Amino acid sequence: MQALITLSHGSRHDVAQRGVERLTAAAAITLGVEAVDAHLEFNTPDLAGAAEVAADAGYTSAVVVPLLFTRAFHATVDVPAALREARAATGVQLTLANGLGQGADIVNVLARRVWRDSPPSVPVILYPVGTSNLEAAARTTALGAALAEKLDREVTVVPATGAGDLIGNPGIEAAARDRERMHLLPLFVTDGLLLNRATRDLGRIQDATGAILTHSAPLTTDLSDIVASRYREALSESSDPT
Repeated sequence: MQALITLSHGSRHDVAQRGVERLTAAAAITLGVEAVDAHLEFNTPDLAGAAEVAADAGYTSAVVVPLLFTRAFHATVDVPAALREARAATGVQLTLANGLGQGADIVNVLARRVWRDSPPSVPVILYPVGTSNLEAAARTTALGAALAEKLDREVTVVPATGAGDLIGNPGIEAAARDRERMHLLPLFVTDGLLLNRATRDLGRIQDATGAILTHSAPLTTDLSDIVASRYREALSESSDPT
């Protein structure tokens, strides 16, 4: 078997890496393999360092699963560059899996969170990190529409940054106006400064709008089955002779 390496963006938040570590460990238990978390920036190890850890554990190959929801700059530029550098530095055979994406499996994870954390029928604010890539932003809007259909309730996409009609805390406030209640649903793998900025402002937004606002935690280990699935898909594709 090949080791699992998860590759996150990284964060300056003091407990963000802990969430990635828990997700990685949960996926590793599902798969029955050794695993290590890697990060593009802010946290250690980087991908080359994680590949060295896998090599020290006796692995000559590993599957790298990017913990990214969109195919924007990090997925198309940073991840391939990190992969090239890690291969050259360590000699470990690294197979790149698809990222988390925004498909039906993510919709199901998000829906379960809403059903668990939110009162019935309360409108949802889907809160992703955001991107300036218009195509990727459009896919997140489509994700919100798919989630709304799944839940049979209104979903408004408000990214923390980047492109969109409503952005950041002002966007959350605008979405909450003239509503009795709304639920903030983070499209975040783990804790982050952008998420903190939103949740810490919810009290002020409640006072400004009169809406009652609740929120979910980052997805963390709820994503473990998806990470395991991406690993298996990458192995299957790499072994397919066609």
